[in-house]
Amino acid sequence: MASIPSNPARDSGFAPPPEEVGAMYDETGELLEMVQGRTALHVGMFVPPGNTKPLAGLPDLIDAAQDRQTDYLIGATELAADGHLLDIGCGTGGPAVRLARSSGGRVTGITVSKTQVDRCRERALAAGLTGRVAFQYGDAMAMGFPDATFDAAWAVDCLCHMRDRAAALAEAYRVLKPGGPLLLTEFTLRGTPPEEQLAAFTRMWSSGVPRTLPEVLGEVHEAGFRTSEVLDLTSNMRVSGELMGVIFEDRRAEIEERFGAEATERAGVLMEPFRAFCQGHLEYHLWKLRKPEAPA
Repeated sequence: MASIPSNPARDSGFAPPPEEVGAMYDETGELLEMVQGRTALHVGMFVPPGNTKPLAGLPDLIDAAQDRQTDYLIGATELAADGHLLDIGCGTGGPAVRLARSSGGRVTGITVSKTQVDRCRERALAAGLTGRVAFQYGDAMAMGFPDATFDAAWAVDCLCHMRDRAAALAEAYRVLKPGGPLLLTEFTLRGTPPEEQLAAFTRMWSSGVPRTLPEVLGEVHEAGFRTSEVLDLTSNMRVSGELMGVIFEDRRAEIEERFGAEATERAGVLMEPFRAFCQGHLEYHLWKLRKPEAPA
């Protein structure tokens, strides 16, 4: 960066003269583009106007982005106040609670993590929504719900975990009412990644090798679904991959204290090839699917 000589006026609190400002941009403009963005040299709008909740750092920024995606999914389901949605792979319950609160409908979430079930139930209790939001331990590849139980369903970032993807899609189809929508977010593979990068993704995400976009299309149609729309959200995945790496390094000491040096080192070894895979070979799409109406 340019070495700017001392200026008495500036050192006293005044802005520098215009020629000094110009010199700064002449000499460091490319660096600013690298760290601030290339489309404009101003602060980006990561937080929409009217949002008064302060963001303390990158973790808050990620939380806000996740909430925005959940809100988009909520709007896409168009769940009525008397509707019932199945949350396949419900995580820690945040989206299900958010959906129930905003729509007035009911949500049933399933997950293969018993710890997540406990977290989900705590969230529903804290939100005062235990009458409309329920969570249970369950395998999406073999659900115990009767046929045509749910008005809608979503499966957010979870199909990649399924050993039998065809069975999971067939089960989602079975438990949906005719005409019911399924929102599916899924990772897809682009190109031929190095083995190290692919292994880093499958180990960190506890998943199988991502399918290609045409392969996913074939899977959902084979299950009987009809595709209404496919939205490319790959840019969000790339940002998420980068932020995961940055936050990991920023909080490494905290992570090591919580999980131990060995586990932290294992994750650290995977992080760089994982980031490279996200940037170069991973795509991410939202599939708006629908179970056909019953024949007349």
